[in-house]
Amino acid sequence: MRVTRTTAGTAFVAGALVLTLTALAYPTMLGVQNSGSDQARVVTNTRYGPLTEQDRDFVVKVRAAGLWEHPLGLMAIERGTTPEMKEAGEHLVVGHSRLDATCRKIAPELGITLPNLASPQQQQFVSTVDGTTGKQFDTTAVNIMRITHGQIFPAIANIRANTKNSLVRQLADQANDTVLDHITVLEKTGLVNFDQVNFQQTAPPNLPQVQLTPPAPQPGEPVLSLTAPPGLDVSTATPAPASTPAPPAG
Repeated sequence: MRVTRTTAGTAFVAGALVLTLTALAYPTMLGVQNSGSDQARVVTNTRYGPLTEQDRDFVVKVRAAGLWEHPLGLMAIERGTTPEMKEAGEHLVVGHSRLDATCRKIAPELGITLPNLASPQQQQFVSTVDGTTGKQFDTTAVNIMRITHGQIFPAIANIRANTKNSLVRQLADQANDTVLDHITVLEKTGLVNFDQVNFQQTAPPNLPQVQLTPPAPQPGEPVLSLTAPPGLDVSTATPAPASTPAPPAG
């Protein structure tokens, strides 16, 4: 059956899905000079190995993801209506706190400037979810997050397979574990609409570059740290796969 926006249900916020998906499908991040398709071009040689445009883009991409997914996780902890939703929020916060710590550690070593704000469309995404309540909040947040995490998997795999930089390789390993953990806890909520997720993952829209790029930090501006609340500590290592009965066809 052909999936349309109409069949997605009222809980889906189509505009937010469009804006969020484009961020991960076509990243143009701070500190990365576009040079057509030459993402393999080496921009600098470091003691950890050569750094390509693609490597540098990936580090900033991971940082930028945390700048909107971390706040969303805090919202889910506070406003989620089920224990599973609150658990998903905890994993988002802890996972991105740890990824952010890694980004902040390796960026100076690699000469990478990190943004302090998410891109305009990512900020709009958070605002859209913030404007929902109750079950609509849960469903909207879960499905958008499930789509974006599915979208980023190919980028992580590509970096892990091709980078010659050991710091970027370590970040890719950590990001892979974290993304898989987040996908698992999001699916555990029972709110994922897989038809809609698959449709959106294969049909990303286009947006102007200005909507996709995080604003540059001001000169001398300290790097923002994303941290977990005191006492919050969950495992974000690669989870064991779980099987659940499929709903009856109908």
